[in-house]
Amino acid sequence: MTERLAVDIGGTFVDAIFFNREMGEISVEKASTTPDEPESGVLTSIEKVGANLRNAEAFVHGTTLGLNAVLERDGATTGIITNDGFRDVYEIGRTNTERESMYDIRYQKPESLVARRRRVGVPGRLNADGEEVEPLDEDAVRDAAAYLVEERDVDGIAVCFLHSYRNPDHERQAAEIVRDAYPDVSVSISSAITREYREYERTSTAVMDAYIKPIFETYIKNLDAALADRGFDAPFFVTRSGGGTLTAESATDAPVHTILSGPAGGLIGASHVGRETGRENLITVDMGGTSLDACVIEDGMPAVKYDSRLEHQPLMIPVYDIRTIGAGGGSIAWLDGELLKVGPRSAGADPGPVAYGRGGTEPTVTDAAVALGYIDPDDFLGGEMELDAAGARESIEEALADPLDSSVTDVSRGVFDVALANTVGAIREITIEKGLDPREFSMMAFGGAGPMFVPLLAREMGVDEVVVPEAPSVFSAMGMLMADVVYDFARTNIAALSDLELLDVETTFEELDAEAIETLTAEGFEEREIDLEHTLEMRYLGQEHTVEVDANSIASIDEVSDRFERKHEDRYGHAMDDPPEVVHQRVRAIGRNDKPPLEREEPVDASYEPVETRDAYCFAVGERTAFDVYDRGDLRPGASINGPAVVREPTTTIVFHSDQTATVDEYGQLVISRGEA
Repeated sequence: MTERLAVDIGGTFVDAIFFNREMGEISVEKASTTPDEPESGVLTSIEKVGANLRNAEAFVHGTTLGLNAVLERDGATTGIITNDGFRDVYEIGRTNTERESMYDIRYQKPESLVARRRRVGVPGRLNADGEEVEPLDEDAVRDAAAYLVEERDVDGIAVCFLHSYRNPDHERQAAEIVRDAYPDVSVSISSAITREYREYERTSTAVMDAYIKPIFETYIKNLDAALADRGFDAPFFVTRSGGGTLTAESATDAPVHTILSGPAGGLIGASHVGRETGRENLITVDMGGTSLDACVIEDGMPAVKYDSRLEHQPLMIPVYDIRTIGAGGGSIAWLDGELLKVGPRSAGADPGPVAYGRGGTEPTVTDAAVALGYIDPDDFLGGEMELDAAGARESIEEALADPLDSSVTDVSRGVFDVALANTVGAIREITIEKGLDPREFSMMAFGGAGPMFVPLLAREMGVDEVVVPEAPSVFSAMGMLMADVVYDFARTNIAALSDLELLDVETTFEELDAEAIETLTAEGFEEREIDLEHTLEMRYLGQEHTVEVDANSIASIDEVSDRFERKHEDRYGHAMDDPPEVVHQRVRAIGRNDKPPLEREEPVDASYEPVETRDAYCFAVGERTAFDVYDRGDLRPGASINGPAVVREPTTTIVFHSDQTATVDEYGQLVISRGEA
C-alpha cells in the first residue's frame, strides 16, 4: 500500500490528487461539485484520477459541507440544554454590534440559530472551581430532551453548563441521559470541544457543532460506505480548520473542527513548500470558483487564532486566521445603480458562469476573464469542457456594458479592478493592520483562478514576487497529502504570574501531554512520531484579550515573564508595568505523517518559443495586446519568460503582464517578478 489520495470539495469543483510513493508520481483531476449529493462528486473525481482504492494507504478529505450549511442556514434544527436561569446567554451574547454595522441605525441583529422556544434550563450547578454546588437534576434533563425532540422536532442538542470547562461531569451526565432516551438525536457538549472559560462563546461553539453534526455524520457515513464498496480499507482523515488532520471518526464526534477544512489544506501545503524552498514569509491567496481566501504565513507557520467568528457566531476552536471574501471565479458582477460590484453572490457549480453553458445568465469573474482573453474557450480543463465565449461577452454587454454606456473590454477590466479592491482590503486586515508590511512577503497563488488573478494583485500591492506552485488548481488537496494528524488540548487557569511556581505550570502541561499522547497512540502513532508544542495565553492584569507565548523549554517563571513582554511589545509596540497573568495553557499534539518529497532539478540553459500568440488585455499598458502562450509542462527549471504572457495548464491558466517576468525555479515553481528578465 504505497498510494495516498486527497480530495477537496469546493463550491464549484472537486479536486482530487493521487500520489504513488513508490513511483514518485502525482496525478491530478477535477470534477464538478454535486451540491445535492456531495459524495457523488468525490467518487467521480476519484475515478477520473485513476486511483486504486485497494492500494491506498490513506485518504485525506477537505470539505465545505459544514461551512455551507451555516452560510446557507441549512443545518439541523438545534436545541440547547443549559443551567436553569441561563437559557438566554446564547441570545444575549456580549450585546455588541458588529464592527462594520456600529454606526448603522438600521442594523438588525441576525436571527439566532436557536430560537428561545428551543432553549431549556435545568437545575444543577458547579462553582467557578468546578465543585458541585447543586446536583444535576436528571429527571429535568429527561424532560428537557423530551420537550425538545418530541415537541420542537430538534435533530441536534447542544449542552453547555456553567464552569464545565473546570469539571465536565454534569455535561457528560446530561449527554448520556439524552443519548439513552433518543439515540437518533446527535448531542454536542461544550467541554468535549473546548475546555476554556467564557460561557457565551462555549455555548455558541457547541451550538455550531450541533447545527452541522447530523448533516456531517450522514455525509461521512455515506462516503465511508461508498469507499469501502470500492475496496478502501485504510485510515480516513479529515482536514482540521486549524491545521493538520483528524480521523473521520473524531471529525464526526466534533465536526465544528472541520468547518474551514477546505481552505486549511492550501495553508498546510504552502507552509511546507515555503519551508522546503526557503520562503518562510508568505501571503497565500487561494482563489477558487466561489470565494477567495487569504492568510499570512510568518516564519514558516500560518497564523492561528482561537477566537474566530463565522456568520456573527463566535467559535472557540483553533482556526487559521483566514480572510474570506466573495471574489471567486464564479462571483457575480452586478450593478448597484451605476456602481459596479463583484460578489458576494456566486453562480457556484450549478448553473455556474454563463461561459459554462449550463443555464447561467449573470456575468461572473470567469466570464470577464474569457472576454479579456485570459482563458482559451477551446482548451478549458484541458479541453474537457468547451466554453461559450460569445455567450459570456453577450451577458457582460447586456447586464453591465450597455447600462454603463461602456465597452465589454472596459467593463471586464472593471470587474477585475473591483475584485482587486476587495482583495486588497482583505489582505490589509491581516498584514498592515497587524503591523506587517506586505511588500516584505512573497505571495503564493493557487486555486483554479489564483494564478490568473494574483500577479495583478501583487502589482497593486507592490509585492515583488508571486510563487505559483506545481498543480496550483488542486494545491489545497496537495496540502492535505502533506498534513500531519493534529489535536489541540487546553485548560483555563487564570492566575497572576507572580502567584505561580514553575512546577504549577509544568504539572498542568504534563497532564495535557498525557492526554495528547494517549489520543495519538490510540490512533497508531508511536511516541517517536509525536511532537508536543506548549503555549501560554497571557495578558496584563485588567486586559481582556491575550497574546500567545511560546512555553517550550521554560527554565523559570522570570523567563515566562520576559517572553510575554517581548511578545506584547512585538504585537502592540510597547510593554506595561502592570502584573502579567496566565489565562490558558495549550498543547498542540502532532502525529507526523510521511509527506510527498519536493523533487529538485538543476536549471537548464534553454530558450523557449511560444506555442501560439493570443490577443488579451494587459493591465500594465492599459489595452489589448499580443500575449505569448506557453505550456507549463514544456518549461524546465531555469526557463525565463518576459510578459505579457499566458502559461496554460490542463486545470488552470497563469497570466502575467508586460512589466512582469516569470522564471521556473529548481522545484518547478513558476516565480513571477516585477521587471524584465
